[in-house]
This record gives sequence, C-alpha cells and structure tokens, in this order.
Amino acid sequence: MDTQYDSTQDTDYDWNDRLQDEGSWNQIKGKIREEWAEVTDQEMEQARGNWEQFKGMVEEKTGQAGDAIERKLDELFN
Repeated sequence: MDTQYDSTQDTDYDWNDRLQDEGSWNQIKGKIREEWAEVTDQEMEQARGNWEQFKGMVEEKTGQAGDAIERKLDELFN
C-alpha cells in the first residue's frame, strides 16, 4: 500500500491546532515569511487559529490558489 501523504486527509482542525500551538506557530511564521514575504506578521496574527482565514489571506496576498498553498504548507511541515 502506498503510504505517501495525502493532504486531502488533513482536516482544518489539524491546522487550527498547529496555528494555536505557540511553538508550532513560531515555526510556521518563520517558514511562511521565507516562502511568502508579502505576508506580514500582523496579518498572520489576525488569521491565527482560523485555517480558512489564514489560507484565504495567503491566497489574497500572493495570488496563489488555495490547493497550491496547502501543498506548499504540507511540504514545509510534513
């Protein structure tokens, strides 16, 4: 059986937990700033804990599609 990670199995709650956890949040912020420099710390803080808002904010700032953002985040953190 193929054990490759399938992002469709991720739930919003998994990401919300990551966004709420202080250690994970600091790691996520740093990597997001490296990948998407146009996203500000203030914007990240406003979206913290809400995956849909967070993903939408990155989409709006970068022009990338939501599925591309999810793939990149999966790549960065898994």
